[in-house]
Amino acid sequence: MNHRVLKVLSLLPLLALAACGFHLRGSAALPKGMERVHLTVGGNGDFQRKLVRALVASNVQVEDKSGPGIAELHVPAQNFNVQTLTVNGVAQVTEFAVRFHVVFTATDPDGKLIVPDESIDLQREYSYDASQPVGTQAQMEQIQGSLIDDAIQALLFRLQAVARHGEQAAAKAAGPLPANASTVAQPPQYSPPID
Repeated sequence: MNHRVLKVLSLLPLLALAACGFHLRGSAALPKGMERVHLTVGGNGDFQRKLVRALVASNVQVEDKSGPGIAELHVPAQNFNVQTLTVNGVAQVTEFAVRFHVVFTATDPDGKLIVPDESIDLQREYSYDASQPVGTQAQMEQIQGSLIDDAIQALLFRLQAVARHGEQAAAKAAGPLPANASTVAQPPQYSPPID
């Protein structure tokens, strides 16, 4: 009996992770020559930290300095923008859109362009109750973290498309990639935590 209870209890953390939307993401097959990469990122530290982790998971050695035999992945811009969508009758904001914009480019170890300047634009919308501001900052951080994760996946998918289909085929497909179009998600209404 105790053995069964232990099995059930050991599954609870996995069920909790699945319920909150956590999914393990596989590694990306990056273009030849990107086994060693020098990464330069402007802006948010979370983006760089998560991108390094994703590259390492894809069997890429991230180098501190550029040099012979090292590809370059440059992210000159990545920023958030919050826009008011709706306001109630007493001039209180009731709905926001959080937008995340990323620009990146990649070159192989010989300096040949693998991916020219490419933009990724993502968006999430959420409701805000001015009478219950508790938890708003945590809600914003959660949305921003989700957008960073999605942008990194989109960046890796773009590099993977180049690896699989070649630069010309991937360039033709770049227009309608899901990461290039704004995505709108409606997260569930958040209630402030009850202490």
